[in-house]
Amino acid sequence: MKAPDCNQQNIITQDIALVSWIWLDRQTVAIPSEPSTQPIQPQPTKPTSDLLQPLRHWLDNINVRDAKVARRLCQLIPAQCPFERTIRLFGRTILRIPPLCKLNPLYDEVVALRFRALCYLADECGEDITPYC
Repeated sequence: MKAPDCNQQNIITQDIALVSWIWLDRQTVAIPSEPSTQPIQPQPTKPTSDLLQPLRHWLDNINVRDAKVARRLCQLIPAQCPFERTIRLFGRTILRIPPLCKLNPLYDEVVALRFRALCYLADECGEDITPYC
């Protein structure tokens, strides 16, 4: 099937396919004939004060430009959460401790710093990074 030309005035909507949308029949969807008469009220926003924002900014702006520092970061920052445990007795799971790293408010920034260090070692230094994974 040939795609419709964009310059045509009468494009049929049945010929248009969108990947991430779902087509609905007009009969199954209730479309209001008149717009709402109530004005839209802006949602009140509460002021956010992030006390850790300077530390987040500092961690995000650390540039890894030394192989020794990059290796040290990869050794200090674990690849997986070290607190996640499954305690078993006689082959049966008694207790499972979930990963607690997501409770760390700087988790995303620390993981991004480790990733930058790994990328520096692999791309710039040409090192094998499998010992750090």
